[in-house]
Amino acid sequence: MLSSLPPFVLFFVGAVVIAFTRGTARKVLILAIPLVGGLNLWFGVEPGLHLQFDLIGYTLTPYRADKLSLLFGYLFHLAAFLGFVYALHLGDGTPEGSVAGEVGEDDIVGNASAGLQHVAAMVYAGSALGAVFAGDFITLFIFWELLAISSVFLVWARKSERSYATGFRYLIIHVISGVLLLSGALMLAHETGSIEFGHVGLVGTGAAGWILLLSFGIKAGFPLLHNWITEAYPESTPTGTVFLSAFTTKVAVYALARSFVGTDVLIYIGTAMTFFPIFYAVLENDLRRVLGYSMINQIGFMVAGIGIGTGMAVNGAVAHAFADVIFKGLLFMSMGAVMTMTGRTKGTDLGGIYKTMPFTAGLCIVGASAISAFPLFSAFVTKSMIMVAAIEEHHYIVWLFMLFASAGVLEHAGIKIPFFSFFAHDSGIRAKEPPRNMLIAMSIGAVLCVLIGVFPTQFYTLLPYEMDYHPYDLRHVVTQLQLLAFGALGFITLVKSGVYPDEKRAIHVDAEWLYRKAGPWLAGTVGRAVTRVDVYVRSSVLEFVGSIMHGAERTHGPVGPLAKSWPTGSMVLWVAILLVAYLLFYL
Repeated sequence: MLSSLPPFVLFFVGAVVIAFTRGTARKVLILAIPLVGGLNLWFGVEPGLHLQFDLIGYTLTPYRADKLSLLFGYLFHLAAFLGFVYALHLGDGTPEGSVAGEVGEDDIVGNASAGLQHVAAMVYAGSALGAVFAGDFITLFIFWELLAISSVFLVWARKSERSYATGFRYLIIHVISGVLLLSGALMLAHETGSIEFGHVGLVGTGAAGWILLLSFGIKAGFPLLHNWITEAYPESTPTGTVFLSAFTTKVAVYALARSFVGTDVLIYIGTAMTFFPIFYAVLENDLRRVLGYSMINQIGFMVAGIGIGTGMAVNGAVAHAFADVIFKGLLFMSMGAVMTMTGRTKGTDLGGIYKTMPFTAGLCIVGASAISAFPLFSAFVTKSMIMVAAIEEHHYIVWLFMLFASAGVLEHAGIKIPFFSFFAHDSGIRAKEPPRNMLIAMSIGAVLCVLIGVFPTQFYTLLPYEMDYHPYDLRHVVTQLQLLAFGALGFITLVKSGVYPDEKRAIHVDAEWLYRKAGPWLAGTVGRAVTRVDVYVRSSVLEFVGSIMHGAERTHGPVGPLAKSWPTGSMVLWVAILLVAYLLFYL
């Protein structure tokens, strides 16, 4: 039975097969694998332990299914299917980043190897599935590292000098996360005798709990640990970024929901994540980097919901993760389509292309409406659960920050992305619509954004906890419409009055300052100090050794006293004197 096999097996076998296929056969395979796997998961897998064995005294569980893991399993099959539909044109002679018009040198996307991207994406999706169905920390660690190794090829596939450097930094960060995960798991096993991937928390687990939280936090993009998102995603290929946006951070959200539900510190970490990215997103010129900041902002809502820890809050967190993969994927697909057809992703270079790319513009607006939580769109019925839970648990300050962050989402993702891409100043670019498969993938994503928003009750049945929540009550609808109206009015006012920050050709540095500025300065300062100390110690030691050698030469040299011939009688006298001295001290 296929249902008895862990879901990742089909993807790993498929990756090997598609590496040796071409043309139509490869296209059929990359679409069939997530489709067949998803249908099998939906109809053929029941909650429970489906695979378990003992190894060196520990119980390994590579395949554990429950409502939480199944929800993310459905999500990752869906994300893989949409990603492969979007990437179906690769290998047809249509290079990613084909340029229509004059393009800056830094914005031209190199031709990517279709086979490399398809294989890497297939292993990447399989690794994400392996992680969410893992029942122990050792199995989780294996897939945690496979996520890093497979996904970095999607960054390198762009084949630019910057993408290679970014990929290496990305890989180092995620390998460190894996090392921390393994260290925390081994410490936890030493303290408890178990490696079960379950609730850990920070109470009673000592350093192990904090190390595991840090490991998960790196992949989730906690503050000061988030720059791999805003650096790697814009440097990936147009299709690679769609896959990157779907898996790594959502695996981290799943891990937090599995192991740290109700951990208070996550409330405040998540709130900070919702808040600070909106300021950088306003200033940022690269629109894919804006979406990177937007992703951190949305993950913040999920992290805060997990920290609140009630059934409503956790349901809201995982439901929002599900919706985010779709609407954020739709926005990344829209920007990828723009990048493919124009070679550009900076707000200063774009504008006016709605005239020749109307379908892409319309689909982008759907994604922008969904992430902004307009009624009848997905985020309206998911994010609201987290905010209601915050109010119910009396986290009023947290709720106010989330409310402000929601208005910020409207500004930087709901308005800025479609406005500066398609409707701002006319850039003169007249690019045509992207390949049909890209439009189909974006259309499926847009439909799902609407279906989740229109039929939330059916979606809620997939969530891990039972609840009675109705998002379309009058107070919630009116409050959200007021927030959206005033947010849009604020944007229009700032733009018309000239107060809104201009898009500038610049790299805005946030926590990257630690390794872009502070790191080199600290390394240079320490290096110079070490050099001075080394010179001083080296010269002092050489001077000391030289003085000893000079003294020895005066005594033992050719003209030294010890080089002379001594009478035998004198030698006997000195031996007698030394013997008497020894006897006196001894007695």
